Amino acid sequence: MKIDDIRTDYRKGKLDKDSIDINPIKQFTIWLEQTVTADVDEPTAMTLSTVNAENYPDSRIVLLKLIDHGFCFFTNYHSQKGQDIDHNSKASLVFFWKPLERQVRVRGIIEKTSAAESDAYFNSRPSGSRLGAWSSNQSQQIASRQVLENQEQSFREKFAGQEITRPEHWGGYRLIPDKIEFWQGRPSRMHDRICYQRSTIADANWQISRLQP
Repeated sequence: MKIDDIRTDYRKGKLDKDSIDINPIKQFTIWLEQTVTADVDEPTAMTLSTVNAENYPDSRIVLLKLIDHGFCFFTNYHSQKGQDIDHNSKASLVFFWKPLERQVRVRGIIEKTSAAESDAYFNSRPSGSRLGAWSSNQSQQIASRQVLENQEQSFREKFAGQEITRPEHWGGYRLIPDKIEFWQGRPSRMHDRICYQRSTIADANWQISRLQP
């Protein structure tokens, strides 16, 4: 296989400063809605990149679960990503929607969501997912799959006939952006890139610029 011969010439759209919303969150919502309408697989999947205590970057796919003034996802606070965020709250997200030939890159500061927000989302999850939050010490080594299944069964018995409440070690994070870049694939690698940036996450004013591909 010659991977250097693998390439795609993008031709499905364009992106102009004159046609976008002045607020990048609103522009993202427009694109996300178009992605859902187009029936793109896993439209809320995003690559979350963090930096650990040894200053190594790490990335993984998580799911966007709420979009307001930031981008929210939920996880085990004791997981590797949780430890990374405790060490360094600066992080980034990447969305890639291949069928629409679009990418969105987000940079910002991560903070925890409120307990009420975490409770609300946790209680909306299927019971199996709620049990999973109790059963898995995420990112920790385990001797076998059977041990994990035994842990799940133990919590299944513990909560039998009861409400499965949210464990304290599980909840939400919100990435509040200071930079968001929208990328639209174009022919011959002459892609459109529109970047929104503000001086701080408290600044309400976004500067919009076009970047060379």
